[in-house]
Parts: sequence; C-alpha cells; structure tokens
Amino acid sequence: MDVNLVLFKIDGSQKTFDLPSNTIVIGRRHDCDLCIPLEHVSRRHCQLNQNEDNLKIRDLGSRNGTFLNGKRIDEATVKAGDYIKIGPLTFQIQINGVPEKTIPPAEAEPELSDLEMPKPTAEAEADVDVNEDFGDLLELDESDESDSFLSELEDL
Repeated sequence: MDVNLVLFKIDGSQKTFDLPSNTIVIGRRHDCDLCIPLEHVSRRHCQLNQNEDNLKIRDLGSRNGTFLNGKRIDEATVKAGDYIKIGPLTFQIQINGVPEKTIPPAEAEPELSDLEMPKPTAEAEADVDVNEDFGDLLELDESDESDSFLSELEDL
C-alpha cells in the first residue's frame, strides 16, 4: 500500500509526504518519523499504522487531540480521501493514488448556513479547543530545528 499525506498550506498550495514505513509517529519531537515543530502539536501526537489491508490512526494522548474528518478520535481506520487534523495542520490521506485530485476540506464539504447549524450545548462548548481557527500557523518551536520537516513548514 502506497500512502501519502497531502498537507494543505495556508497559501493554497499542497505538499505531499510519503510515509517512510508501515508505522510512523507524528509529533513535535525531532526523533518522530514526521516532525511538526509547532506549539499545538504534542511531542508524540499520533501514530499511523498500515498493513496490506488498512491504515489506522491512533492518538498518543495528545493535549489538543487528533481529528479524523472533523471528529476527535482515539483510534480509527483511515480511508483514502479522509482528512487528518494535527494541531493547526490539515492533511488528506492518499492511498495508491486515490483520491487522484486532493482538495482542502472546506472545499470538499459545503458549509451549513447558520440556520442549519445545530446549537452547541454548554458541555460541548467546554470541550472545544481554544484555538479552533487554524487558519494562521503558530510560531515554530525553535528547539526542534534539526528535522527536515521544519524546512518544509517554513514554506507555509
């Protein structure tokens, strides 16, 4: 199975990352397989495991959570075209070249109008991350300069 993570940059461009092995750890630490040196990404944020049949994602106890298609998950099976949000970054999963054309999640799903939006309960509002507007990237954590992913994020 050929798996890629397609990063959607704030300038509208995209960057594709090949998964280097069947199990990768994504996080802020420089020794993670995919290092994202940003404040809202935990040191060891999540893990992707692939075998011949499927791809699974598991949150590693991150502070801000791992989201699959807009829903916070502990563990889930990922399909081609699914969106993963890690901190302020959104990736689309591409498996064996599918989907052929990747599009940001805002363009993929039409937004509901205010009239159609369900009103959140007080309990649900308490669970919402303070930094839900991920449009602006956070400052890079300078302590993790050694990873090659840092150079990719500088282009954002």
